[in-house]
Amino acid sequence: MDAVSITDVHKSFPGHWGKGGVYAVKGVSLRIPEGGVYGLIGPNGSGKSTVMKLLVGLLAPDAGSCSVFGQPATAPANRREIGFLPENPYFYKFLTGEETVRFYGRLCGLRGAALKERTRELLELVGLTEAKDRRLRGYSKGMLQRIGLAQALVQKPRLLVLDEPTAGVDPIGSRTIRDIILNIKEQGVTVFLCSHLLEQVQEICDRVGVLYQGCLIAEGTMDELTRDDRHAEITLNNPTPELLEQMRQLAGDAWQDCRPARNSLETVFLRGIQAKLREKGMQNAESRSQNAE
Repeated sequence: MDAVSITDVHKSFPGHWGKGGVYAVKGVSLRIPEGGVYGLIGPNGSGKSTVMKLLVGLLAPDAGSCSVFGQPATAPANRREIGFLPENPYFYKFLTGEETVRFYGRLCGLRGAALKERTRELLELVGLTEAKDRRLRGYSKGMLQRIGLAQALVQKPRLLVLDEPTAGVDPIGSRTIRDIILNIKEQGVTVFLCSHLLEQVQEICDRVGVLYQGCLIAEGTMDELTRDDRHAEITLNNPTPELLEQMRQLAGDAWQDCRPARNSLETVFLRGIQAKLREKGMQNAESRSQNAE
C-alpha cells in the first residue's frame, strides 16, 4: 500500500472581492511508497505548500482525492499518522527546548515516564541535548528547525511532511537537518518534503516531482530525471597527461571536453570548517601535552 496517494487534485482560491480566482494546483497526481523520501520541488508560488496542506488535511481539494495510508487525508484517524513541520512554525520562545517537546508530547497524550523518555530520545535525535535547557529565544534558525522536527515526530508518525525544512538555514545546519531526515528514513518513516533548493533535494530523495504553476511537469526517481543518455561521464583518479591523450585519440570525434572535477561550494565550505576543527583539536591536544610536561 502506498503511504500517500494524490489523484487528479485541483485547488483554487478566490481573488480579491470575489474577482479573478487563482488556481494553485491543477490536476496533480502522485504516489509515495512507504519508507521512502519524496521531494516536491518548484519555484516559489508553484503550489508546493498547497499540496502539503491538502495532504495533511488543512485544506480540502476542489476536485480529486488525497489519501494517507488508504484513508482520506481529512480523516481524523490520520492525525496520529502524520507529523507536520510548516515553513514558518511558531513556537513559544519563553519555553526551553525540553519544555517545548514535552508540551507537544502532552498534546499528543503522552504522560509520565513515556513522555520523559520520548523527549530525551527526540532531543538526542535532533542534536539538541546540550541545548535542552536554553530558551527558544536564544536558538538559531537551524536549531528552531530541528526543534520543529522533534515536535513533528513526538507521536511517532508513519508519515513526516516537511515544508521547506532548510529554508534560511546555513550550510552546516542544512547538512545536519538532511542527516536527521536520512536517519528518520532508516527508522521506516515515510518523508514528504518540498523545497526550492534543488541540490539538497537531490542528495536525500528517492523520488522527485517538479511542480510549476500548479502542474506536475515531471516525476520519477533521481536516476530517471537526471539521466542523459546523449552524454557519458568518466571519472579518473590522478590521470596522467599521457593517459588523457590516449583516451582522447581513442574517442576521436566523440571527445568533447576534459576538465578537472569540481566540488560544490557547500562541500568546500564544510570541508574548510572540518579542517579548522581538526587543526584546533590538534592544537588543544598539543597544549595539554605541554602543560602536562
